[in-house]
Amino acid sequence: MTGSKFSDGWGDFEGRAWINAAHQGALPLAAAAEAREAIEWKLSPRNLTPERFRGVPDRLRTAVGKLIHAPAEEIILANSASYGLHLVAQAFPWEAGDEVLVMAGDFPADILPWLALEQRRDVTVRRIRPAQTVIEPEDLLAALGPRTRLLCTTWVHSFSGYTIDLEGLGNICQERGITFILNATQGLGAAPLDTRSAPIDGLVSAGHKWLCGPYGTGICWLRPDLREQFREVKAYWLAMQTQEQLGDAVVDVELKEGLGARAFDVFGTANFFNFKPLAAAVEHLLELGIEEVRAHDQTLISRLIAGLPEAFELLSLPDGPRRSTLVFISHRDSSRNRDVHAALSAAAVDIAFRNGALRVAPHLYNTPADIDRALSVLDSFAGSD
Repeated sequence: MTGSKFSDGWGDFEGRAWINAAHQGALPLAAAAEAREAIEWKLSPRNLTPERFRGVPDRLRTAVGKLIHAPAEEIILANSASYGLHLVAQAFPWEAGDEVLVMAGDFPADILPWLALEQRRDVTVRRIRPAQTVIEPEDLLAALGPRTRLLCTTWVHSFSGYTIDLEGLGNICQERGITFILNATQGLGAAPLDTRSAPIDGLVSAGHKWLCGPYGTGICWLRPDLREQFREVKAYWLAMQTQEQLGDAVVDVELKEGLGARAFDVFGTANFFNFKPLAAAVEHLLELGIEEVRAHDQTLISRLIAGLPEAFELLSLPDGPRRSTLVFISHRDSSRNRDVHAALSAAAVDIAFRNGALRVAPHLYNTPADIDRALSVLDSFAGSD
């Protein structure tokens, strides 16, 4: 689906075609207005009321909960996807000899927290080298060991655009009691994900890509039965009490139990400058409908693939349910890709250059005209030697 329902509500992009949501999603005008209001609050700090301190994080939890079909009280507020992965690595009930599986060639954020864990604890990290592009169920089955406790991988691979077989991998983990943590950053906001049915134990996501929020935002969700096994790794005072209670008589500070997901929030949950606009961005996606957003984005992807000149090859999946919104293409003479990228930029078309290839990532604010502008530049390389 295309049209004003999707293209309205955004800035003018300075006359450029920004087709690079896999790097940064654009901020909706409604979210920009929320950011400006947050600045007004700070310009006159009297506006930073206790109700707003509570309201900002509560609003974000509610919006994210609706997005992933989880209760608001299960949402952990973060500043990145890495925050949630480090949280799991630090708080998980590890035993000596446990093993973590990751994918070789995955995005660095999905690997580094476990390597740091390996240095501190008697835990082993093994990298699965997939037979093809991403981990398939048969790769996982071949890699399982007697002490495998956790699998961490990405939903949509940043360096190929391939979507994993979420059901296949998740079912294997469930059958064997292995915790499955999913980095949903390159899919959440562009495709639906339902935590009630998805065979995962936890997910993390940055907020600045397909969710169209500010940089320095993120979310985390953990199944309650898993979260309840975690050791608490922080004690944030606003999770223990309200701002109003500072006016009560001073008492000895004590740790408070039964905080649920709030015990694992990032510090500064009333982050007005970031969390107000992120909540508005997620609400914008919800208002449009994630299924309709996906249909719109996939229509643009199909248009790009159908119009790809013969001089270029598609490196991502051409169709099917595992095709994502990240499309990798390459000139058949791959040494030309840097020149193609430069020509696109000169023509006011912004995409990414990753792993020696060209990555195109349209989202709901893009139009068929944006895709056609990119294709016209690619056409100019059709006769390149």
